[in-house]
Amino acid sequence: MTELSALRAASLFDLTGEVALVTGASSGLGRRFARVLAANGAKVALVARRKDRLEALAAELKSAGCAAIALEADVIDPAAMQRAFDGAEQALGAVTICVNNAGISRPSRLVDHDRQGWRETMEVNLDAVWDIGVMAAQRMSAAGRKGAIVNLASILSFGTGRSNGAYAVAKAGVMQLTKVMGFEFARLGVRANAIAPGYFSTEINADYLAGAGSEMTKHIPMRRFGNEGELDGALLLLASPKAGAYITGATYVVDGGHTLQIAGV
Repeated sequence: MTELSALRAASLFDLTGEVALVTGASSGLGRRFARVLAANGAKVALVARRKDRLEALAAELKSAGCAAIALEADVIDPAAMQRAFDGAEQALGAVTICVNNAGISRPSRLVDHDRQGWRETMEVNLDAVWDIGVMAAQRMSAAGRKGAIVNLASILSFGTGRSNGAYAVAKAGVMQLTKVMGFEFARLGVRANAIAPGYFSTEINADYLAGAGSEMTKHIPMRRFGNEGELDGALLLLASPKAGAYITGATYVVDGGHTLQIAGV
C-alpha cells in the first residue's frame, strides 16, 4: 500500500513545504489560485495593490490553518516587487512557486493609436510577467531550490477579436515568454508554464458576460463560460513539483473548446 499511496492524487498534488507568491491575489482568479494553493499545503504570499482585501484573505486562510501573508505591491514597480519577495522569504521561506496572475484588460483598437493604453497594457500584462518571473527564478536558484513559475496567458494568445488588440498582443507575448523561460530556466531547476483561460466570470467582467458578452457562448463548443474552480487542476498540475515535474515551456488551454473556433473569440 505504501507504493500505491504515492500514486494517489492527493500525493501527486501535495504542496507541503512549498511557498507560493501570487500576484493579483486580491480578487478574481488570483484570489481563487491563492486559496487552492493554500488548501493543498503551500504557504502563500498574497500580492496586489489593495492591502485591505489581501489582509482579509490572509486572515481567512490563517483561520483555516494555512500560512499566509499580505504584501502590498504594484507589479509594474520592480523595487516594490523585490520588497514583496523579501517579505515573503522572511515570513514564509524561499518562494518556490510564482503565479503571475495580475493583469488588466482595456478596450482598444490599434487604429485609435492609444499610446498610453498600449504602454500600460504591456507594462502590466507582459513586462511585469518578465520582470517577476526573472526575479523568481534568480531567487529560487540563489536559495538552491527547484521551483515553478505559472504565467497567465489567454485564449487571445492565439487570436484576436474586437477592441482587444493590445491585450491580445501582450498575451501572445506571455505565451512566447513562457517558452523562453521554460528553455532558459530549466538548467536552474525552475519550470515555467502558462495557463490560457477562456472566459471565466469574475467581478471585472461579470456584468459584461451576463449581458452583451453572453452571445460568445455560441462560439464555445461546450456552450458556456468557465465556472469557478475549473482552472484548479491546471494550476495544481503546473505548480506541483511531483505532478508537473517534467513539464516546462507549455501553455495549457482551459476554454471549453473556444480556441477550436478561434474566429469566435
